Amino acid sequence: MNLPNVLTLSRIFLVPLLVAVLLRKDAIQLDTGWVVVTREVIALFIFLAAALTDFLDGYLARRRRQITTVGKLLDPIADKILVSGALISLVELNRVAAWMVVLIVSREFAVSALRNVALSHGVAIAASEIGKAKMVAQIMAVSLLILAPRSPVIEQAGYVVLWLALLITVVSMVDYFRGFWQRPPAGVRAGRAADDVVVMRENVPGARNPS
Repeated sequence: MNLPNVLTLSRIFLVPLLVAVLLRKDAIQLDTGWVVVTREVIALFIFLAAALTDFLDGYLARRRRQITTVGKLLDPIADKILVSGALISLVELNRVAAWMVVLIVSREFAVSALRNVALSHGVAIAASEIGKAKMVAQIMAVSLLILAPRSPVIEQAGYVVLWLALLITVVSMVDYFRGFWQRPPAGVRAGRAADDVVVMRENVPGARNPS
């Protein structure tokens, strides 16, 4: 078990802690003498720490040449668990519309299923710019909505970014399926394949899969 894979697993293990803090019924408030730390601030810290591991595991895997099959499989799963867990918790707190979360999570299931089909044809899926944009938008939206009770301005900004994330999510899903269906029979296609990916042969070195 190398360091990048440990970081990926830590992202998964942080999700139950994040959900527990967000859904805690009684208030959490710590006075450090400098600033009052509330439940929302603690939850945001946990969420951002988990999101940071998404950058670090891929960076370290490439830098140390420790890109593994396990890492490629776990990384997108960890991303989906993190974002889905946070969004579902925000639905419970009445900060996000349930239909929006259903659409986002359904997209992740659909893309994962199609990714498995691609793997069965001997192709892997690597990161593209649209996938990175989707993940960044989702992280920003969740972060702002976690802090929504602190300010109406933060809450409105969170909804704006969430709509942007939803738009990128839908566009990426449509683009991914279109690219997959239009690829050559060999299963390899030059250029960008939709969703957040470029379809390439599995033995080609590159970034770990995004969410």
